[in-house]
Amino acid sequence: MGLAIGGAMIAAGLGQTTVAAAAAPTSVAAALQEFGIPALGPNVMLFTPSAPQADIQAAFDAVSAQQVSNQFGPQRYTLLFAPGTYGSAANPLDVQVGYYEQVAGLGSQPGDVVVNGQIDVFNQCDSSGQNCIALNNFWRSLSNLTINPTGLSGCRTNTEFWAVSQAAPMRRVQVNGPTTLMDYCTAGPQYASGGFIADSSFSKSIVNGSQQQFVVRNSNLNGWSNGVWNQVFSGVVGAPAETFGQTGGQPYTTVPASPVTRETPFLVRQANGSFAVQVPTAATNTAGQSWNADAASPAIPLNRFLVATPSTPIQQINVALAHGENLLLSPGVYSYSQPIRVVHPNTVVMGLGFATLVPAASNDALDLNGAPGSTVTGLILDAGAHGSRTLLHVGPGGNPHTQPTLISDTFFRVGGATAGSTDTALTIDGSHVIADDIWAWRADHGNGVGWTQNTANTGVTVNGDDVTAYGLFVEHFQKTEVQWNGENGRVIFFQNEMPYDVPSQAAWNLSSSVKGYPALAVGPRVRTFNGAGLGSYSYFDQNIDIHATEAFATPGTPGITMHDLLTRFLNGSGGIDSVINSTGGAVNAANPGPNQVVNAH
Repeated sequence: MGLAIGGAMIAAGLGQTTVAAAAAPTSVAAALQEFGIPALGPNVMLFTPSAPQADIQAAFDAVSAQQVSNQFGPQRYTLLFAPGTYGSAANPLDVQVGYYEQVAGLGSQPGDVVVNGQIDVFNQCDSSGQNCIALNNFWRSLSNLTINPTGLSGCRTNTEFWAVSQAAPMRRVQVNGPTTLMDYCTAGPQYASGGFIADSSFSKSIVNGSQQQFVVRNSNLNGWSNGVWNQVFSGVVGAPAETFGQTGGQPYTTVPASPVTRETPFLVRQANGSFAVQVPTAATNTAGQSWNADAASPAIPLNRFLVATPSTPIQQINVALAHGENLLLSPGVYSYSQPIRVVHPNTVVMGLGFATLVPAASNDALDLNGAPGSTVTGLILDAGAHGSRTLLHVGPGGNPHTQPTLISDTFFRVGGATAGSTDTALTIDGSHVIADDIWAWRADHGNGVGWTQNTANTGVTVNGDDVTAYGLFVEHFQKTEVQWNGENGRVIFFQNEMPYDVPSQAAWNLSSSVKGYPALAVGPRVRTFNGAGLGSYSYFDQNIDIHATEAFATPGTPGITMHDLLTRFLNGSGGIDSVINSTGGAVNAANPGPNQVVNAH
């Protein structure tokens, strides 16, 4: 049966096309009618090079007009480019990416999809038009294509703008031209707060500017300017030299090679028009992008996936997983009274358009039990009103002779979009796990926010061994925010904000001798752990003098090392008294005042 795609009729499996005339869409509904692709579920659009560029531009504009300010809405979209070239120097394709928009190419290599134009994220301004920032530019992504920046005018001429903060990954992207990670054109002060780039390449220097923290992994750079707080580069060809803590230097932490990586699976459209998911395999001690290896990795045809929508019953999902199928969740919000259960090793669970899971009872949202080597990617997990033990559980299992389990571009919220609570957002009991771009956020704004409303003790608990995290963002939880109990753990880049809304010192003490709770604590029995480029910030906004005794806690054994540590006093009253308080006495770096930077090895 033929599928209506991009103003053309595609004969399924044959790639034959008949161009059909279509008026440029003026609404999201019209864009979906023209570009919708039923095989991938609702709210997914597929553009082809034969589609009128005016229609593609109008479709993006319609979605962006709805999504740029839609921070906590339920709408989600995936916008896909089939292999080919879009836009030109004379007629560029210039679009914006808003909340819950996934923009991706469908080639096996980023060069298979070329956009002459810009795919941008700009600052958002408040109603006065004066406070223009990127601090809340979350939950959007860009992947698997090439951008030749051209078009627009004035300050934004021929420059790729990606002014984002947490949960806005850029992966497998080639940018042939200037790139900036802050919007310096919209009225100031242009603050941005941390992003994630992996497996990408840039022909010209990146303007980091006002990005408070940032992590780049396994990419190729041609220069990097500026730095506010932790700027971390792991396995990056052309990374700036390590200068963290040096007098007059930038806060750059440089790890020459990433110890173990597994790139995120990505959707491809094959020559016959069918879809598949490319699943890269793990690599060790790597630097630079890995596109050739990714393209040669195993491809799983779409017919081995259950393509679910928010109306798919949980029983159907779990039966499919029990029978060895993979799972693709189309854009939308899913609410179930039992967890999605992954029970077979090497299963792929992929969300499109930031598909969101919300427990309808006191259940976990997603449980990987007996499923080592599996992948979870592209999801938001929201805490539900009934409270959960954890939102994502990675069960025991895993060994060095099989593929590591991968949790990538997976984001957790407690409050904000909906009232909810959980004890822990992410629990990793399994071994040989890679966490690649995780944001666990106890909301500080939005719906259901308050010390006794969106309750959550811990963002991430790691009990398994040989767990490696790149880009670990954990914010505002009410007790120890990351508890690491497994051996041979590694964290390359960690960003934390302590809870803003602590009502009193007595309500937030670990013990009679320890005020507050650490941002990251290594368990007392752990003998080996390494952290690089770790930051924790305090902003206590209740006009009460609140203190945390320590930002980072370790047992102080010789096999535990942390370097390039930073604490910041953002505002409010109180602060973090000590960067590290190692009970074994190996490191005790006193913090004599706000904004202390410690380069402790």
